[in-house]
Amino acid sequence: MIQAGIIGGAGYTAGELIRLLINHPDVCIQYIHSNSNAGQPITKVHSGLVGETNLVFSSEYQFESIDVLFLCVAHGDSKKFLEAHTLPEALKIVDLSTDFRSKRPDHDFVYGLPELNWTAIKQAKHIANPGCFATAIQLALLPLASKGLLTSDVHVNAITGSTGAGVKPSTTSHFSWRNDNISVYKPFAHQHLAEIGQSVRQLQPNFNKEIHFIPVRGNFARGIFVSTYTTFEGSIEEAKALFEDFYKDSAFTFMYDENPDMKQVVNTNKALIHLEKHGNQLLVLSMIDNLLKGASGQAVQNMNLLFGLDEQTGLHLKPSAF
Repeated sequence: MIQAGIIGGAGYTAGELIRLLINHPDVCIQYIHSNSNAGQPITKVHSGLVGETNLVFSSEYQFESIDVLFLCVAHGDSKKFLEAHTLPEALKIVDLSTDFRSKRPDHDFVYGLPELNWTAIKQAKHIANPGCFATAIQLALLPLASKGLLTSDVHVNAITGSTGAGVKPSTTSHFSWRNDNISVYKPFAHQHLAEIGQSVRQLQPNFNKEIHFIPVRGNFARGIFVSTYTTFEGSIEEAKALFEDFYKDSAFTFMYDENPDMKQVVNTNKALIHLEKHGNQLLVLSMIDNLLKGASGQAVQNMNLLFGLDEQTGLHLKPSAF
């Protein structure tokens, strides 16, 4: 059994991660650390797990007792945590923050998008789990980048659920403001643009166009729906063949010929991709659950690869029928 520890156990992504790991056939959670909730039952915070676990939040780290450590802390805190603690050399880490997503010489974290870095992830020790918007947008662009076909600016509109803003209420996430409402935030300047550009250039080094990204806050709890378009001179049949070939070995990313909707992926680790051709523009629709394929589900997928398991293990999740 893989012995797992979780740092920062009170947030939405941690709650989903706990749910996945307590039902994973090859994992035992050794501890879930939370300074503010130490000594409290996990179900005091994650009430959806009532009847599924008797785990209690811990104030201890116990690094020597685990094989993998999940960092579910705030952006900027993962780097501080690792600088402040000495971890066993063999301990594997999956970090869900932004801290190590940019490739730099001062760390050995591998960017954990399996559709891009499957082989490198299997050989890695430390994984930087991708961002939720970044995952959905990259899945829409990488097949084109793989053939050097991103030759003009890319336009992206993406709407996300309120859970993407985290568990702590804010003026733009509490129910009274978010319900029956949508709004744009961080247009053209979202932090996920850096990792998207990095991955695109990994496959298409000469990419020098702009990615114009308009993020939208949605009036729903979970899910991301991305609409992307860019110039594509080939036919729709050629585009579909390109995407089908790129994702032919993917465990969770699927092409879909019908006009899709977000409920098809919510509560799953799946990504759906739909293509349309309008004049010389290729429209790519991409959708994921921001808490699963966009965070904790992908973290478990990466853990499976790190330990030589089938990457679908513990992730056979079903969407709602309605």
